[in-house]
Amino acid sequence: MTVLLSDDRITAIPAIENGERLVDLSTRGLSAVGQQFAREGVADRLALADTFLPAGIRLQVVEGLRPAESQREIYDGYCAELARLHPGIAEADVRVLASRFVSPIEVAPHVAGAAVDLTLIGAHGPLDLGTPIDATPEQSNGACFFAAENIGREARTNRALLADVLTAAGMVNYPTEWWHWSYGDRYWAFVADRPSAVYGPTR
Repeated sequence: MTVLLSDDRITAIPAIENGERLVDLSTRGLSAVGQQFAREGVADRLALADTFLPAGIRLQVVEGLRPAESQREIYDGYCAELARLHPGIAEADVRVLASRFVSPIEVAPHVAGAAVDLTLIGAHGPLDLGTPIDATPEQSNGACFFAAENIGREARTNRALLADVLTAAGMVNYPTEWWHWSYGDRYWAFVADRPSAVYGPTR
């Protein structure tokens, strides 16, 4: 069963900030949509993963660091949408459903500069990964989940390639979002069996 970011096993993990700086991902030679930032350790791992890809294919980061106010707005908006879709649902259940797609602010890895949303691109643009980035479980009928079976063979092959290079570089995937990869946050600590996250919220 997928462990979500709202799970007590994740929220109970402490974040012991190591003071690592944020870097512009373009300084690591990475392709990005606009100017994107992440912690240095994340940037270095992405740059390493990029070198593992076959010729003609690259990582492209769509979003890295996210301001806390943006995270809160996305989370609150999705919670409101879920409440409309499920009249009478308990607030605690809304929180669980919401965390399949967007993290509660108190544990959000994007706010710490620890996570990126990314895809693969080739000579003719983005490759087929099955859904657009940021497709909700409702919009995609669950195809946004990394291991979803309701995607085509090409998308499955491309997701496997994405996982191969990023896992080899030391990053972890949030299984409900094929595009979301992180290092140094609470989810990484849980998957890697570390006692704490190494990045807290940035200012």
